Amino acid sequence: MTAPVILVVDHDPGSRRVLLADLTRRLGAVFTLKGAGSAEEARTALEEAAREGQEVALLLVDDACGDILSQAHERYPTAKRVLMVDRDYTSTSPAVQAIALGHADFHLVRPWTNDESMHRAVSEFLSSWTEEREPAFELFRVVGRADDPRVRHLRALMASFGLPCLVYPPEEEPGRGLLREAELEASRLPVVIRYDGRTFVDPQLPDLASAIGVNVTNDLDACDVAIVGAGAAGLTAAVYAASEGLDTLLLERAFSGGQAGTSPMIRNYPGFPHGVSGGYLMERTCEQAWLMGAHIVFAQQAVGLEHHGDHRIVRLADGSEVSARAVLIATGVDWRRLNVPGLDALTGAGVFYGMAVGESRAMRDQDVFIVGAANSAGQGALHLAKHARTVTLVVRGDSLAKSASAYLLRAIETTPNIIVRTRTEVVGCDGRGRLERLTLADRAAGTTEQVPASALFIMIGGEPHTRWLPDALATDDRGYVLTGREIYEEARDLWPLDRDPIPLETSLPGVFAAGDIRRGSIKRVASAVGEGATAVRSIHEYLST
Repeated sequence: MTAPVILVVDHDPGSRRVLLADLTRRLGAVFTLKGAGSAEEARTALEEAAREGQEVALLLVDDACGDILSQAHERYPTAKRVLMVDRDYTSTSPAVQAIALGHADFHLVRPWTNDESMHRAVSEFLSSWTEEREPAFELFRVVGRADDPRVRHLRALMASFGLPCLVYPPEEEPGRGLLREAELEASRLPVVIRYDGRTFVDPQLPDLASAIGVNVTNDLDACDVAIVGAGAAGLTAAVYAASEGLDTLLLERAFSGGQAGTSPMIRNYPGFPHGVSGGYLMERTCEQAWLMGAHIVFAQQAVGLEHHGDHRIVRLADGSEVSARAVLIATGVDWRRLNVPGLDALTGAGVFYGMAVGESRAMRDQDVFIVGAANSAGQGALHLAKHARTVTLVVRGDSLAKSASAYLLRAIETTPNIIVRTRTEVVGCDGRGRLERLTLADRAAGTTEQVPASALFIMIGGEPHTRWLPDALATDDRGYVLTGREIYEEARDLWPLDRDPIPLETSLPGVFAAGDIRRGSIKRVASAVGEGATAVRSIHEYLST
């Protein structure tokens, strides 16, 4: 098989020659390097690659030839597009518009004053291309039917941890062969086979955690701070608490990442000019918390919280408990359910709450729908548009402008296979065993229509995960936790001490809240990270009193 192509398009012969020579020296053993001096030469090179059956991994194009990026994307939609520009830091730079409108995936700044920095960037671009291909190494192999909700759950879980995984249907020979090797019958599916041959039959959450290699059992009786919830706020708090010498326990009812971990691309997180996968960001933060010394327990749900003297007792679903000097609640929110008859029966079989990143490849050439109007829905639409034939955003309001960021609006408007239907609602669904059709109500026209649909992603906000908390912990009428001065203003009778509540402290002294679960929180990953760090500062203040 021929090596994938890296195409350099630069109108300056000297610059093109130097860049090609350097990239060939570094990457020539794995990739085929080609050069072009104009958009016309680039089109010819792409046509030659197509005739020879070559993949195109990367296009490095200077701004004088930028028009070729959109044309190349039509022929090679998985190729990563890099616009090479001069640095000027103005809003009129070609890079600003190209990235915002989705015409380019990355940018490089000329001149190459630091070759190592340039090559680190190119490695990042190639890594992004590689991640979207089928894995060369299968860390996990799943034998199961593609339309089985349990298989979809497994695939989503593996995707959230960045674990290479392929699914083998049991009716095809590769799947039958895997079952024969494992000496298992097709009557018990799905089957997960790890790279070392260890087999899991119809695994449940703790089994999956064991397969991945994470801890599911809490063996700590006491700690300085117990953090409940491993989303952006909880993971950040674990990093800071452990690094600052607090004996830290982090409990998570499923796996790390929270809603941030389901986002395929976060474009406005500081420090990542080309965006960052939410799953990747949360995975790295989890590793950081662990290396700082936090004790992390997955697939372990907190079911109760009690106050005993100077200690708080967190009760867990397995019947165990842990005593902590302070507790941080960072359990976030669950996706709000869409009340449509028959929809719950199809959950996991074409209907998903949140962005099921692991389903992206399965959406190739399909018509998919997203209900939602906030940033998470917009990011999901852009991600799915790389694979699906059409992506329809179903928006109940008049526009996306009230709830989505401007950069997302620009990108959505210029993505041809994304359709935005405002003042529209999903009112019905249909399908035999999986979603096949949706009924949409156009509130402006007063009409309904049935449309074919392979998948529906529901992203309509959340409900706080607070039902496990005691009545003494004050919440508002929607269940969001009150903290700080809000307690004096709205629940003063629940506050037992003479001192004022510390910032982020709840009505239970020594119990704090951060992230989406807190009333008034800003629903952004960066703000959740900030609250997680701030909560640790408040915990230090509490422990020193």
